[in-house]
Amino acid sequence: MFINDLSPVAGSTHVNKRKGRGHATGNGKTAGRGHKGQKARSGGGTRIGFEGGQMPLARRIPKRGFNNIFAKRLDAVNVDVLNKFEDGAVVDVEMLLNKGILSKCTYGVKFLGNGELTVKNVTVKAAAFSETAKQKIEAAGGKAEVI
Repeated sequence: MFINDLSPVAGSTHVNKRKGRGHATGNGKTAGRGHKGQKARSGGGTRIGFEGGQMPLARRIPKRGFNNIFAKRLDAVNVDVLNKFEDGAVVDVEMLLNKGILSKCTYGVKFLGNGELTVKNVTVKAAAFSETAKQKIEAAGGKAEVI
């Protein structure tokens, strides 16, 4: 194989259309912009969301409630995932990531009380716990530590 034998994969490259180079190209004269109008002008066009003067969708739909843009969203995990660990283990975010229970964790974990807990004496370190999760962990002889 030589360097002159190499070629890009079919479909990975394309030739750009040469605008305004004569009518034989199919893109001559008006260069595909049609005749006059707002879109034919240089710098012409409308902003994002503009609907020709009609009230835009973003303003027609009612707004409800409050969305806190500074909120730190916690990943929710149920207590039954703790059954994958052995008795007396110390479970934290890093352990959950290593076991593949979580794929990523940006701000922390909150344990929820869904499911049954069979392991004993497990210490769980998380950002938050629901009341039922805390009760189930402590009923199994473990500790729920908020970090």
